[in-house]
Amino acid sequence: MTPPAHAGARTAGAGRAFALLLVVTGAAGLLASWIITLDKFKLLQDPDFTPGCSLNPVVSCGSVMESDQAEVFGFPNPMLGLVAYGVVICVGLSLLAGARFPRWYWLAFDAGCLFGVGFVTWLQFESLYRINALCLWCCLAWAATIPLFWYVTSFAVRQGFLPAPGAVRRFLDEFTWVLPVLHLGIVGMLVLTRWWDFWTS
Repeated sequence: MTPPAHAGARTAGAGRAFALLLVVTGAAGLLASWIITLDKFKLLQDPDFTPGCSLNPVVSCGSVMESDQAEVFGFPNPMLGLVAYGVVICVGLSLLAGARFPRWYWLAFDAGCLFGVGFVTWLQFESLYRINALCLWCCLAWAATIPLFWYVTSFAVRQGFLPAPGAVRRFLDEFTWVLPVLHLGIVGMLVLTRWWDFWTS
């Protein structure tokens, strides 16, 4: 773990574990975005195309891809992921190479992660309660984005780039892992209870 920087520190690097976390979560999100993008193109070419992850009425990637929510900004959502997760990988690799970034950079990066987890949360709600279907590759992107957000935010707080009480910093020094585990657990429980009859039938 990288020791906390002084509040006035202008730049900060990160330890190997944190950098690898960025690379791994970025790679997982990039993989999911890439596969969904390819399937989306195939679906546009052939309306009868069935994505490989459309396994049943609940786990149905095709239903998700054909929804209005899949193109919120006027283009397929995973195309945004191709750029965003690519940036995450670049930041992780830069940290592995010993890069140090200024406070504004870390805050901008954390803001991007906040947007990502907020967008993912909205997509989770839409998938569970509006589209009524799950996309496995989307779930992989969710699982990558959630720990990414919490660990980047924790890093920013512990480095003094985000103001927080001392008790919060001490908690994050030891128990950052609790937050993504709890977050993922809540999402898992929502998925389980949403289709409880289907899973148990």
